[in-house]
Amino acid sequence: MELSNIRNFMLCVAAGTLITTSSFAANPDVGGAPMLENKNIVENAVNSKDHTTLVAAVKAADLVDTLASAGPFTVFAPTNAAFGKLPDGTVDTLLKPENKVTLTKVLTAHVVAGKISSTDLVAKIKAHGGNFNFKTVSGDALTARLHGADVFIFDESGGAAKVTIADVNQSNGVIHVVNDVLLPK
Repeated sequence: MELSNIRNFMLCVAAGTLITTSSFAANPDVGGAPMLENKNIVENAVNSKDHTTLVAAVKAADLVDTLASAGPFTVFAPTNAAFGKLPDGTVDTLLKPENKVTLTKVLTAHVVAGKISSTDLVAKIKAHGGNFNFKTVSGDALTARLHGADVFIFDESGGAAKVTIADVNQSNGVIHVVNDVLLPK
């Protein structure tokens, strides 16, 4: 247990507060970097070597201030490998200033208002007969489904992204790392 967690535990015990071990669950590392709950989505993403393309795209779309704001947001964050699956030249084309509107649409199709944990997402999938439909901040539709123990997010274009790292908590929401880029229609 880290020193800060021990200190928090002792303060809670002294105050007579009931705590659980889940209070001390650490965020997973992403892209070889620790993801700190007291940092926002952008502050953490810039440290992940697996999300350099996403960070470059967020900067090109002028979404840094939005994703650094209070939120909360749920972000389905594609990895560099996910962007690499797109047809050759797609990322370079999207990053051009004249394609900022399209890039913004693609990126905001990965962002949902509010903080949705993986536990909440699975519960909603089960409560809705195996398909949970929800809207992104871009207004696009996503559908979450379970395949075995894995959560997949389906976009309007018929693509599917598997959640590979869930519940990366941020000061302004949560990130779920995905292995494909979600595309709006």
